[in-house]
Amino acid sequence: MAPEGKRVAVVGATGNIGTSVVRALSDDPGIDEVLALSRRHPPVSSAKVRWQRTDVREDDLVDRFSSVDTVIHLGWLFQPTRNPLITWHNNVIGSIRVFDAAAAAGVRDLVHASSVAAYGPGRGTHPVTEQSPTHGWPTSAYSREKAYLERYLDAFELRHPEIRVVRMRTAFCFQPRSAEEQRRLFAGPFVINRLVRPDLLPVLPVPKGLRFQSVHSADVGESYRLAVHSERGGAFNIAADPLIDATALGELLGTRTTTLPPRLVRRAVAAAWNLHLVPASPGLFATFMNLPVMDTGRARQELGWTPQHSSTTAVEEFLRGLREATGANTPPLRSPLPGGRVQELRTGVGQRP
Repeated sequence: MAPEGKRVAVVGATGNIGTSVVRALSDDPGIDEVLALSRRHPPVSSAKVRWQRTDVREDDLVDRFSSVDTVIHLGWLFQPTRNPLITWHNNVIGSIRVFDAAAAAGVRDLVHASSVAAYGPGRGTHPVTEQSPTHGWPTSAYSREKAYLERYLDAFELRHPEIRVVRMRTAFCFQPRSAEEQRRLFAGPFVINRLVRPDLLPVLPVPKGLRFQSVHSADVGESYRLAVHSERGGAFNIAADPLIDATALGELLGTRTTTLPPRLVRRAVAAAWNLHLVPASPGLFATFMNLPVMDTGRARQELGWTPQHSSTTAVEEFLRGLREATGANTPPLRSPLPGGRVQELRTGVGQRP
């Protein structure tokens, strides 16, 4: 008789990472059932995937988790950036409800979506390991919330040594199907998709010191699948090579770059944000410019994770998806959304979710 497979609940299953995690688990013969939970109406269920509409802020999570072995928590609100109380209630209070419900339901494994943004500012020459401080960046709600949950999980692990807790600290995650959602969340309604073309950029201005790591969402999905089967706990840094800097970005787009002082770019972002032209706050830009580079050795050695896409491929596919306004059949990834860009403007560009 074949051994019984795992049953996994995925909270936040319809977004960029969530869809990739659900797909990776669905293709795994060692997974018997995926309980996919989301705030908005999900797509049609499959033989292995069972969908249930769930709001982490108010629904009974203990009952939902009572039949699973593992809870993967991905649920997150990026917007509204202009009302951090709403994101705090969903992202922090909602996450704490997920963690505590998993313990009350007797779940054996808890896998939480942390982020590179949980780390403190780091512009040093050495990549940070999972042992580096996770203080976050104080002016960014996203970074503060990720860092706060790291502290909560520190205490949670002491209270619940019977639960294996995994924290996945990922770099920027890209795939073609998420490009339009990410355009709505960070760039806003005034970015014209078809104009995101290398031949229209004779010179690309970038802030001096720009550098970041990225990873394809499909590879992130695989890292979560491996984490479900692993017996290892703790944090794992997830990012692909090479590091994206101004030179790599110029080569990727087939254009030359020119650098601008970061303070000038931040002022421009702040002005655009104050005028409700972009949803991304100047605090988020400051976080982006101060992110450390992560050492991914532990994930590769202890999870056996090897990304199948380079970081440049991930960015290339994102840009292609942006030009083509690619989407998917889940509510967050749908393209276009009902009401289109007019509705984006009506919501105040980052004022309401």
